Amino acid sequence: MDRTWARRTLCLGLVFIAAKIGVVSLRSLDGLAAPLWSPWTPIAFFYQDLWVLIIWGVCDFTLHRFGRLAVWFGWSLYGVVAGYVAFNVAAARIFSTPLTYPILTHAGAALADSIRIYFTAQNIVSVLAVAALAAFLPRFVTAPRRRLLVALSVLAAPVLALGPLATAHLESAGLHRNALWAFASTALRQIVGSHTDALELEPLVATGPATDLRSLRAIARGKNVVWVVLESTAAQYLKLYGAERDPTPHLTQLAARGVVFDSLYTVYPESIKGLFATLCSRAPAPYTGPERYTARALPCPSVAEQFATAGYRTALFHSGRFVYLGMQGIVDQRGFEKLIDAGDVGGKYASSFGVDEASTVRKILEYIDALKAGERFFLMYLPIAGHHPYNAPGEGPRPFDGPREIDIYASDLYRGDLALGALIEGLARRGLDPNTLWVVMGDHGEAFQQHPGNLAHTLFLYEENLHVPLVIVPPGQTAQHAAQVGSTIDVAPTLLDLVGLPIPSRYQGRTLLIPEPGIARFFTDQALWLAGLRVGRWKFIHELETGRSQLFDLDQDQGEQHDLSSTQSERVARFRNHLLGWMAYR
Repeated sequence: MDRTWARRTLCLGLVFIAAKIGVVSLRSLDGLAAPLWSPWTPIAFFYQDLWVLIIWGVCDFTLHRFGRLAVWFGWSLYGVVAGYVAFNVAAARIFSTPLTYPILTHAGAALADSIRIYFTAQNIVSVLAVAALAAFLPRFVTAPRRRLLVALSVLAAPVLALGPLATAHLESAGLHRNALWAFASTALRQIVGSHTDALELEPLVATGPATDLRSLRAIARGKNVVWVVLESTAAQYLKLYGAERDPTPHLTQLAARGVVFDSLYTVYPESIKGLFATLCSRAPAPYTGPERYTARALPCPSVAEQFATAGYRTALFHSGRFVYLGMQGIVDQRGFEKLIDAGDVGGKYASSFGVDEASTVRKILEYIDALKAGERFFLMYLPIAGHHPYNAPGEGPRPFDGPREIDIYASDLYRGDLALGALIEGLARRGLDPNTLWVVMGDHGEAFQQHPGNLAHTLFLYEENLHVPLVIVPPGQTAQHAAQVGSTIDVAPTLLDLVGLPIPSRYQGRTLLIPEPGIARFFTDQALWLAGLRVGRWKFIHELETGRSQLFDLDQDQGEQHDLSSTQSERVARFRNHLLGWMAYR
């Protein structure tokens, strides 16, 4: 009897083992493997591999009955799968998970500069080593005898049974996943939609401090509005939020005559769906692509429409490209009279992601100069400085450049802040500053391994991913801080409240001018499916795939290093039930 199917399955199993060893080795070189040293690790790391091998073996056994063509097809498929698994050794090192469907669909040409820097010797060698092993194994591995298959089945049974429990106890950050499983499961969720039990939304009372800002209601009625959404800018790196160095001195200076909101959180740590949430005051839903949020697919009374209806001239300027991840569909038909991106700006300097900020600011000032006297304007400016790989195009000093990636990032924020300074100065020279309401916020944060495996912004829900600055400077305002917890979906209604325009009833956000503590809810589905909330001093994160939860007291632990979930079971259960209901509603 031909037992090629069994030999092929055994070879693939050895490739899976080699890939996991490669990932752990690379993470050890990065100094990020400490959470993986646990008795649960072998079970958590291989139970998905075993399920995939069982499915593979059954399919291969069925296929082998079709003769020589099946043998050729089986080995060809083995080569493709083994090559994909090998490639994911480097991918898992970078993303803390094998490639998911959302990550793959984000890897477009605009991110070429970000992707290129990961073609390192270590990554290339690790991929080639596993691929070479996969190529040589069929030459030396023979089909396992029946007794060996029985013994392997006996050993596999407890691993399969205990796998979900093991992943719930191990902080693997997604490294336990099988590469095929990770892609297939996330693709299925995004293509056919995710399902969450229709739980009733358990009420949760907001607690904590709140600042009374009702005196600012309609303070900017009839004024111009400039809304700047900073790219990848976490609050914790800015001096006005307590950082030692000041990568954004012009923003710090601007904030000295406005309101600094201490606890604003992005609802989704990614630019495109995050922009929809900001414009429409509506949280996106898990495992949905950007195409679901285009103007035709999901219409909304965007904040720009409210200003256009009120007689404002409206324009959006972006130093990047609207073609990135379907951004064009997010901003089209949202009330902007003018949509200007890198292609329209031109500029002397460019990268795969966009053009230099100085050129974009010049384009904004040209637009303002072309307006008729007395015309009010609502402008949004979306820079790209701060985006990975932290080398925004253009000239200017980079005072913090050093050996660490976070230093290069700080210099990139500084370069972007120079452009913000030029815009502030440009309006002042034109005599427009006294009649302008400034709003400056971050779209999401940026991580630098403050938690193992956490880099860029979309992978996790820690403070470095979510906590963003919000500075509002109405004309004639003096400096103060606002303590209430807020979300990026709250910024649009707050802005409308400041200028005295009605807030659409369809908005899910609330005005932050009222003295009420808030609740910020957020999630990510790029790698792991995580949901979380901030209420008062508490920060809660729940991993829906494994059921693991984390609870942090931010008053005592701003770096989120001490998980209190084991000592706060009642609070954890209440927060988890509330979040599950919220996710079901989404």
